[in-house]
Amino acid sequence: DLQMRLIYDSVAAINDYNKSALWFKKLLNAAADGVNYYLYKHPEVKPVVLQRFKPWYALMRTNGSISATNTGGVTVQEIKKFYSSNADSLFTPARTSAMQKVNIEDHEKVTGSNGFAVAPSKTKSKNAILYINPHVTFYFRSEVHMISKEGLNVYGAVTWGQFFIFQGFNQYCGWMHTSGDADLADLYEEKIIRRSNQLFYKYQNNLRTVTTKQITINYRKNDKLIPQTFTGYYTHHGPVIASRNGRWLSLRENNRSLKGLMQSWLRTKSKGYADFEKTMQIRSNTSDNTVFADDKGNIAYWHGNFIPKRNPKYDWSQPVDGTISATEWKGIHELKEIVYVHNPATGWIQNCNSTPFTVSGESSPDKNKYPTYMAPDGENPRAVNAIRLLSSQNDFTLDKMIETGYDTYLSAFDILLPSLFTSMLIKSDVSDPELTEAVEELKKWDRRSSTSSVATTLAIEWATELSKKIPPAKTDEEKSNLIERLQIIVKNTAAIEKINLLQQVIKELKTNFGTWKVTWGEMNRYQRLTGDLQQKFDDNKHSYAVGLASSTWGCLPAFNSTKPFDTKRRYGAHGNSFVAAVEFGKKLKAKTIVTGGQGMHLSSKHFLDQTDGYINGKFKDVFFYKEDVLKHVERKYHPGSPL
Repeated sequence: DLQMRLIYDSVAAINDYNKSALWFKKLLNAAADGVNYYLYKHPEVKPVVLQRFKPWYALMRTNGSISATNTGGVTVQEIKKFYSSNADSLFTPARTSAMQKVNIEDHEKVTGSNGFAVAPSKTKSKNAILYINPHVTFYFRSEVHMISKEGLNVYGAVTWGQFFIFQGFNQYCGWMHTSGDADLADLYEEKIIRRSNQLFYKYQNNLRTVTTKQITINYRKNDKLIPQTFTGYYTHHGPVIASRNGRWLSLRENNRSLKGLMQSWLRTKSKGYADFEKTMQIRSNTSDNTVFADDKGNIAYWHGNFIPKRNPKYDWSQPVDGTISATEWKGIHELKEIVYVHNPATGWIQNCNSTPFTVSGESSPDKNKYPTYMAPDGENPRAVNAIRLLSSQNDFTLDKMIETGYDTYLSAFDILLPSLFTSMLIKSDVSDPELTEAVEELKKWDRRSSTSSVATTLAIEWATELSKKIPPAKTDEEKSNLIERLQIIVKNTAAIEKINLLQQVIKELKTNFGTWKVTWGEMNRYQRLTGDLQQKFDDNKHSYAVGLASSTWGCLPAFNSTKPFDTKRRYGAHGNSFVAAVEFGKKLKAKTIVTGGQGMHLSSKHFLDQTDGYINGKFKDVFFYKEDVLKHVERKYHPGSPL
């Protein structure tokens, strides 16, 4: 809460609302009115905090990304340490690592998405096809068709609390956003000087006053709300959010902006490439890459959008000197200056939260032509798999694109498993019949996850334990390059340790299931919970076998499952959410699927009606045109009328 209050300023949001153009202010008013009218008509719904929505609320979070807050690499733990300290300790040098040691599978749980586009030269119909596949927390993307009398007609996925389609399409074009590592925020090392109980910071050989703001956070304890007040510190760069090695770190960012929300809305009304590019010229999309296709056969890719200009002689992946003007931002890069692809000769585009320099095979941009801070992203197993599939196939249809998007080849094990097999040869004195049989099972495996595969269970359980051995990343680029990280694991883990970890997996499987020959479908499950926060995954309740796997290992249809401490099985909680395949011809064709079902209540017949399609890649047809919708009406409803 404190992090958000340091970065997001409600006063600025209110000012943005007041200065908005009339047409946009009407949208903000309508969004608030809709929520408030629903609450008025449904008194049984009891909001915990926000009893009445105000029009400026939408301006507190102005894009649709799941990770909208960029702190330049500072962790919540570092913020907590800084603002929990007493005044004197804030000046005590304390060595704090910029990166935390994390399981690489955990890293993938909080980020991920696949965006594919193929040109007419690679499709059977000679129309461009777009594949929209955000990987987010389940149910975080709701499927919506928005139509207005003023001309809006757009279909796709919305993010909680926002009034625009974030990833989707209209009859002319479509767009898919993937999160990336383009450097959008920077940390500045401030030299703080205290004189007569007043704080200053040094800048260009002068002293400037550190400004402060009182921030009160209410928290509940024993059924009582207790206020706690913090003093927030600020320099002209932004809020001070941490301290490392005796230097305060201030954050420069652009997490919230009026233009960002306007851009998110305006792109939904684009009528093709030229229109869409105009919205990109606003350059206020601060968190996403964009994969694009339209009905004229155009396909395109932009790596980021809002990219600050910086002096390239500094390492912007680390905190820079805040005492000099040379480290200030020099404006924003023009759209034509960022990493970009338009109608590549290869006829295809892919981005899987990976480097843009392999986005279109041989037609990809040249890494040497761009500053490092613009695209520090590394490669990952998903991208390797996507490149293999898109480059080798032709005559795409919607069904073929869906089949491609649901490819379960786990390319990470092309790196990991050979090292295990070599370890077994080196440690030929290891005498364990079950271990030998398990390794033979892995050798025979085609490296595709499936419900019937015992090898999938062995490989993923083993690799999950192995990944815990990886050393801390030193830079964001190193952290995002999962291919390199997997290679580091292979190189730095001793042969006997790899063998021991597999033996440990075999032992745990036998303890939990009575045998180590556990199929992936028995281990990996989908169980939909209700909105009851007290409910949790339960091995004794009904669940569905799932053959998909975590995107960490290269599985394109992500199903990131975890094993709660009180269960034997894994349960999915993150990954594929709303997924769409869209063909842009004279008449739009599209197929979609959502996690489990669109209904949010257990009593709804749509609570689980898309489960089989979600698990097995069997998408439903989209009724985009009014005549098709009217043929399939289940219920008509107007706000205010009886349900």
